[in-house]
Parts: sequence; structure tokens; C-alpha cells
Amino acid sequence: MKHTQLGKSEIAVSAMTVGCWQFGGGDYWGKQDQSDVDAVVHAALDHGATTFDTAEVYNNGASETSLGLALKGRRDKAVVISKIAPANCRDVRTHCEASLRRLGTDYLDVYMLHWPINKLAVEHFTSDQSILAAPPTVESAYAQLDALKTEGKIRAIGMSNFGLSQMREVAATGVRADVNELTYNIISRAIEADIAPYCIEQDVAIIGSMGLMQGVLAGKYKTPEDVRPHQAHSRHYPESRGQGTSRHGEPGCEKEIFVLVDALRDIAAGLHIEVAQLSIAWILKKPFMASTLIGSRNVETLKANIAACSVEIPDAVEAQIDTLSKPVWDLLGNSPDYYEHREKTRIF
Repeated sequence: MKHTQLGKSEIAVSAMTVGCWQFGGGDYWGKQDQSDVDAVVHAALDHGATTFDTAEVYNNGASETSLGLALKGRRDKAVVISKIAPANCRDVRTHCEASLRRLGTDYLDVYMLHWPINKLAVEHFTSDQSILAAPPTVESAYAQLDALKTEGKIRAIGMSNFGLSQMREVAATGVRADVNELTYNIISRAIEADIAPYCIEQDVAIIGSMGLMQGVLAGKYKTPEDVRPHQAHSRHYPESRGQGTSRHGEPGCEKEIFVLVDALRDIAAGLHIEVAQLSIAWILKKPFMASTLIGSRNVETLKANIAACSVEIPDAVEAQIDTLSKPVWDLLGNSPDYYEHREKTRIF
């Protein structure tokens, strides 16, 4: 398992980051037994996947609690990332310390602002009119993060879902952020336009989320209709497919996506690997990617995903997938916010 340094920090993340959103169970992913979480976390550590990504909002804190239980006795072997919602950044310390308690640890390896601080992003996390009328500022949020880093409660500071101008705002505060976590996969390539080049220039690592697009890029679904409505609410799908959970108002490009997925099946078969492994290997071949975030509900799936981190696809295959996926990129455009209309984005 390859490990890559995060920016200028002393932290190295594994090529695969274990996504912990489903840990603790919840409405979105359904029930998740702690015994399965324990098994996945221990197997991940045993196989070199040492990085785990959670957040205070994942299952209302249950994800952090579940991960903390699974890491008992092995916390020193793990790199733990958690995130604070932008609406909570008036008092970063209180929320950080609550995350630490749930995780059963006295430090976070990386603490990120989950989304940038802007009206549209904040509205997704609170209906408190006092916060909406006077949201926290970037300067205040990152000053508080920096203070917690100085105290040793955070080892490194990060961003999640920050666009080019928003990363520049953070840089202007004088606080060093070593990583940006953003959606990146074969059908979500917007960051290649401006964000990835800036991160390379500024030595900011990128961790990609949604590596398998919730199963689509694992070849799990044969048709768009097979994707459950509450998972079909991104701009990849027509708004009607979300059945009330979508808000982007765009037509989607699911036909083009599933033509591409069929092609990926053929390519994977020719390489004698699984579609999910091909999708992961393609991500990790990109020189700007430090890690890709992949969720695994059981040890069998985890091991298959970890094996993908050692797959080296030929340059010609990478180029073929780049070409095949370009029509989807062209249709979705360069906005990396896949849940809002491209002209009403939270990421800019």
C-alpha cells in the first residue's frame, strides 16, 4: 500500500482512505453492525489502509463513535480525518472536542471544514436564522483551527469541497491547509480543470471522495433505474430521478454514463480485474491524487478494493478511459458541486 505525504505536514495517508459514512448506521446507508465495522477497520489496518474519513454529521455523530470503538487499542496505527460543518464554525473548539470524545481519542490527524462558508452551503446544515444572517467567517474558522493545532488537538488542517477562490481565501488567512477533499472519479472530473493544478502548485494534497460513485463505478448497476432514488440526486441524473431529494434542476447524463460503464466492464474483463478495481486504479494513476476515499461494508469488499491499489493500468488504458469519459465531463462541466445547479454552486 502506497502512502503519500499530505502537503507540508508530517502525515502520510494510504492510497485508499476508508470511508466511514455508513459506520454507526443511518437513514442513508441503512443498518451497519458494529461487528462488521470492527472487522473492516482491523482488516484495513492489517493490509496497510491506515486512513479513515468520518465527520460530525455522518449519522449524527454515530460514525465517529463507531470508528472510535473499532480503533480501540490500535488508534496509534491509524490516520483519522474528521470534519466540522460550516454552520458550526463559530465555536470550532466545542465541536472538535465533541468529535474527540466520540472517537475516544485526544487528537485528530486531520480536521477539515466540511464545506466552504457561504450562504448556500451553510443553509444545508442549519435553519438557525441568527447563523444564516451572520455566518462564521473563513478568517475566524481557520484561526480557531490553527489554535487547536498549536495545542496538539489537530495534527493537520484541511478543507473539503473548496474551490479555487475558496482555497485562495484560506491561504490569505496565513493558516496552512495541507489537504482538500473533493469528489473525483471517472464520471466526476471537474477538479482537473483548475483545482488540481492549483493544488499541485501550492503543495496541497487531494483526497478524492466518491471514488466508486456509490456503486455505479463498481459496475453494481445495469441501468440507471437500478440506482436507488435517494442515491440518484446528483447532477449525473435528471432531477426527477431523485424523487424529491434532488435540487439541481439539470437534465443529467445517465445515458452517457451507463454507456461508459458498459465499456468499463469490457476493459476490466480484458485486464482480468473487477470494474471497481479498474475505477480505483484509474484514480490512483493520476499524479495529483494522494488517496481515494472508498467505503467498504464488509471485509470481502474491502480486500478487493485494497487489491486495486496495487493494480497499475497501462498508460493506453488510462488514455482510453479519459477519452471515453470526456463526453460525461463535457456535459457536467467544470463545477465540482454535483448537487447544485452549476450556476448556483457552493464550490467556486
